[in-house]
Amino acid sequence: MFSRFLMAGAVLVGTALSAAAETKMPFALDWRFEGPAAPYVVAREKGYFADKGLDVELVEGKGSLDAIPKVATGAYPVGLADVEALIKFLDANPGAPVTAAMVIYNRPATAMVGRKSQGIEKISDIEGKVLGAPPPDGAWAQFPLFAKLNGLDMDKITVEPLGFPTREPMLAEGTVQAVTGFSFSIYLSLARLGVPEEDISVFPFADYGLDYYGSAVIVNTDYAKAHPEEITGFLSAVVKGWQTAIADPAAAVELMPAYAPAIDTALETRRLKLAIDGNVMTDEVKANGFGGMVPERFAKALDQMKTAYAFKNAPTPELYFTDAYLPAADLRKMQ
Repeated sequence: MFSRFLMAGAVLVGTALSAAAETKMPFALDWRFEGPAAPYVVAREKGYFADKGLDVELVEGKGSLDAIPKVATGAYPVGLADVEALIKFLDANPGAPVTAAMVIYNRPATAMVGRKSQGIEKISDIEGKVLGAPPPDGAWAQFPLFAKLNGLDMDKITVEPLGFPTREPMLAEGTVQAVTGFSFSIYLSLARLGVPEEDISVFPFADYGLDYYGSAVIVNTDYAKAHPEEITGFLSAVVKGWQTAIADPAAAVELMPAYAPAIDTALETRRLKLAIDGNVMTDEVKANGFGGMVPERFAKALDQMKTAYAFKNAPTPELYFTDAYLPAADLRKMQ
């Protein structure tokens, strides 16, 4: 009897020590708990983070630039942000301890989205009309290059700064004729507001000249150097979360109501599928695996960026991305 109590006590102590040993790692998301956030919820709810000894808190964000200062200041060790926005941040803040460590959207989700009934059927139709653009929006940051590559005259476009909560409602009401943002977010949010899908015109920047990478997991480099195993473990769990979500998007989204009680699971499953098909599962990812960069493509992206953005410091790829913490390539294969 006494030995059984000792054994039971040992189990409880071991469990407590194991829980105490988990490293807390808050993760700054780029946006709300919508479908594309499901892979991170999967990684938490299915224990992928815990299996790596990590206690990960998922914190929703306010746009694709939001996480960069949070991670750069060390408030968060990891976050999710737009690569192009990160490049501009580091150019303005040289030496800041933040870099991208794993690409999520191999093909960027940034786009201009309009309504055909408001006269937006081709890119040039935005001239003479009103474009709604949230100032912290990564797509708005890319718009000048999109405009230059497609021969738009920025002086002929009236830009209306607006907040993220009012972006889709203002487009649905016709107050603005087009907006910038992530294509899948705007498209389905408009549909939810009752805008007929056949009335929505979508112009993904990646289809009109921009060869950028999109959103990526960013890390605080000081933290990563001190905790390399934890960062690799975190990235491994994220990969597994995406693999699971890609295999069954509906099941992944079904785990989300605990994070977003009012979520429309059918709508968010569709949004997740749009992100998977349009931004994650590219030919590059199928060939090389999830999360990395092709150096030649990234160099081309930097050259493109120079044509619309005046760098203060010479851009070099190693300032903005490292593959030092990526899990092995065979573990990053996507089906």
